[in-house]
Amino acid sequence: MTGEHLDGVLEIERVSYPTPWSRFSFLNEIYNNDFGYYYVALHGNKVVGYAGMWVIIDEAHVTNISVHPDYRGKRLGELLLNVLMQEAIRFRADRITLEVRVSNRSAQRLYERVGFVSAGIRKGYYNDNNEDAIIMWKHLLKENEIGTGNNNSSN
Repeated sequence: MTGEHLDGVLEIERVSYPTPWSRFSFLNEIYNNDFGYYYVALHGNKVVGYAGMWVIIDEAHVTNISVHPDYRGKRLGELLLNVLMQEAIRFRADRITLEVRVSNRSAQRLYERVGFVSAGIRKGYYNDNNEDAIIMWKHLLKENEIGTGNNNSSN
């Protein structure tokens, strides 16, 4: 993600979230946050999805992920999430986490489909309506196991 993508990203933010991130927040993340990594999905020149994370030491934290409503149901969210996980592995993260609204069952199903598991609740996490968040974690494959099908319980 670069500054040139922000109009498209902000359009998706506005139609997806009750409290969207601001242009300043995204600019700060992509240009000033040494731990932040942000990606876009494009259809031609149009931003149709985006995802971001922080990688700190051996953990990755998904900060946001969204797909434009016109492009949902095409597995772009899963693709973006897989990009984040592969990049997290590349940056030597052992595990990845995120928070999701308790009411957002479609996002929870996506996260479960790629191997995230619920690890608790953050009470009143979302300040727009005081909704709780489910904390989800996934242990990432070790680099030497990618593509080998070896996904044993020690990972």
